Amino acid sequence: MLQFENQKIKQIVRKVLPVVTLVVMLYSCASIGRPDGGPIDETPPRFVGSTPAAGALNNKRTKVSLVFDEFIKLEKATEKVVVSPPQIQQPEIKASGKRIQVNLLDSLKPNTTYTIDFSDAIVDNNEGNPLGNFAFTFSTGTEIDTMEVAGTLLDASNLEPIKGMLVGLHSNLNDSAFNKLPFERVARTDSRGRFSIRGVAPGKYRIYGLMDADQNFTFNQKSEMIAFHDSLIIPRMEERTRMDTAWVDSLTYDTIVEKKYMHYLPDDVILRAFKEFNYSQYLIKSERLIPHKFTLYFAGKADTLPVMKGLNFDEKDAFVIEKNQRNDTIHYWVKDSLLFKQDTLAMSLTYLYTDTLNQLVSRTDTLNLVSKQKYKKEESEKPKKKKKKKKDEEEEPEPTKFLPVKVNVPSSMDVYGYISLDFEEPIASFDSAAIHLRQKVDTLWKDIPFEFEQDSINLKKFNFYYDWEPTLEYEFSVDSTAFHGIYGLFTDKIKQEFKVRSEDEYFTLHFNVSGADSLAFVELLDAQDKVVRKRRVEEDGMVDFYFLNPGKYAARLINDRNGNGEWDTGDFEKGIQPEEVFYYPTILEYKALWDVTQPWDIHATPVDKQKPDELKKQKPDEDKKKKERNNQNRRR
Repeated sequence: MLQFENQKIKQIVRKVLPVVTLVVMLYSCASIGRPDGGPIDETPPRFVGSTPAAGALNNKRTKVSLVFDEFIKLEKATEKVVVSPPQIQQPEIKASGKRIQVNLLDSLKPNTTYTIDFSDAIVDNNEGNPLGNFAFTFSTGTEIDTMEVAGTLLDASNLEPIKGMLVGLHSNLNDSAFNKLPFERVARTDSRGRFSIRGVAPGKYRIYGLMDADQNFTFNQKSEMIAFHDSLIIPRMEERTRMDTAWVDSLTYDTIVEKKYMHYLPDDVILRAFKEFNYSQYLIKSERLIPHKFTLYFAGKADTLPVMKGLNFDEKDAFVIEKNQRNDTIHYWVKDSLLFKQDTLAMSLTYLYTDTLNQLVSRTDTLNLVSKQKYKKEESEKPKKKKKKKKDEEEEPEPTKFLPVKVNVPSSMDVYGYISLDFEEPIASFDSAAIHLRQKVDTLWKDIPFEFEQDSINLKKFNFYYDWEPTLEYEFSVDSTAFHGIYGLFTDKIKQEFKVRSEDEYFTLHFNVSGADSLAFVELLDAQDKVVRKRRVEEDGMVDFYFLNPGKYAARLINDRNGNGEWDTGDFEKGIQPEEVFYYPTILEYKALWDVTQPWDIHATPVDKQKPDELKKQKPDEDKKKKERNNQNRRR
């Protein structure tokens, strides 16, 4: 019996064992674990050959084929790849497998060096490692021009690097060449604003920057950003020596050897890019968003206001006019309610207009302004519905409608701060005797004198000033009906108390500036490159900023040639460069109660290295790719 059971068990084991073995094998295959893939490939593609050969002479081929040691792809070829001399017809550039095919559609020029500058557009197919600073060169003549001109292009107003802007050379030294002839040699700026123009022949050149909107390699549109250099560019080269390391293996070096090489100059050209002031004058648009106000928008600054004549109304004393300093945005507030209730305001408008010969001439347009918003009747205009009331019940009075106003009185007032009232509509009149400022002395409130004025830019805003004493309490109040709007409403009473901050909460910063022009001014900036304060540089070079909140600051200096307190752009036709801008090269951070004097030689640091990286909005592509790679590693 026992023998029978043993045989039965053996039969069951023989049948089950193959199944169990199969399950174990399948499970083992399914649970091998996630392979780590080994180390990340950080090696860029390697150029191995081409047709025609690199550096070929007497080449007549317009089609170029480049071969690499691994599968590659092109990133933003239309933005990054530049052919020099520039091609009027855009060349066809395609990547396939390990090859790049370039088809030049323009006819080749005789005895000319051609450079196809790929910058960092060529990357490997898997990890996106760029083959940086790669260029392919051939010549249609008997020699290759090898000179290079390099430098940096920056936004003239804030020293921000500009990516993707063309920089080109002209051997024709006349200024008109920039307007009439395409560049002879060209390059494009990278994410750091750097450029390198290759294949340059010996000679003298003018250098220009151009944000080429119409892709014709000439400056023919005033809206295009440009740059030009005052001095001639004379390419040259010099022999230099560098120290190279000879390695036994990846960990052990054999010796350090000196190697001679040719270095090309100039390599430090600084171009400050700008847009010229738009002198064209014309009416951009007119709009009437609400019944009682319409706005005219003009292109360019004007010295005078347009002349208006009403066609279905009398324009005399019909408006309160609100304008900006340039007179290019003008708001007309219609004073008479009978007038703004009209669906359409018809008028003739005479203004200065830039004609096709770039001359200012008088022009008259007819405007029919229809409000986009229907006029809403006031409650007082609507017929009142009689409400049934109970016996002995009194009628509820209508709520009083007041003139809306935004009261800007911080509860914790800065020592240098001020009070402002910002209205929604222009003010017809006000009673200054109904405005009060009181200071708390012990437990009593004492009336104190103050200054106030209508804002120089916004006529709907009133500012109130006083030399506040630190740590003291104040009360600002306005009696009801003190301000009267142009549409009949009065202000409600206003009352607000506040306390002035202590001097111990601030720090003081002095700059001792050297190298600046006599009319220079300094702008103190926050961490976002926005202006916090602005002060003139004194005759002794000192610039003082008092009562600063603790934190991080940057600083920018403008050599203000005309003394107008603003940065002014350049003018190529007149040969005027934009006003020079300089940055203090580091971010400053101070605590309360500090009193610091900071020396600042504006020429001590090269201009292209002055603006702190923390302030730059245009970040280097290398940094972006490192960040992306780190994120990928973390996800793995």
